[in-house]
Amino acid sequence: MDPIWLVVMGVSGCGKSSLGAALAAGFALPLIEGDDFHPASNTEKMRAGIALTDADRAGWLDALADELARRQDGAVLTCSALKRAYRDRLRAAVPSLGFVFMAIEPAAAQARVAARARAHIFPASLVASQFATLEVPVGEAGVLAVPAIEPLERLVAEVRAWVHRPAADPPAAGNA
Repeated sequence: MDPIWLVVMGVSGCGKSSLGAALAAGFALPLIEGDDFHPASNTEKMRAGIALTDADRAGWLDALADELARRQDGAVLTCSALKRAYRDRLRAAVPSLGFVFMAIEPAAAQARVAARARAHIFPASLVASQFATLEVPVGEAGVLAVPAIEPLERLVAEVRAWVHRPAADPPAAGNA
């Protein structure tokens, strides 16, 4: 079977880390936690409640793209990938890269982030800025949209079915 490269993406609080870890385990792939690649300056800004800019994210995206390209046998990356330009930067490193977009309503994301431990780098005050930045990827090639509020087991099964669908099969409704 060909290597699998996936990005589990969406706004903070959608469940990227949980789904990413489950997919990595299920596919026996390494998990790349995107947050671990932020430079200290980005982490400090987020902890202070300051939204990141495109310039702040540029080096981070380059590091993630390099890490994906280095993983010749595939990998699962958790990354917000909020804008198409960010996704295209990652696609340039791995052209067969698939994206799993975890769709969630703002109120649900806000509640999830607010419930996190205070030690997390991303405060609830920044959730709205992520929705303002988000360019929904539905309609882009290689994207599966899933409802973030579904049970994890159901999401894993949906992604597995999508990854293993025959190449001639069109994507399911709502997916591209």
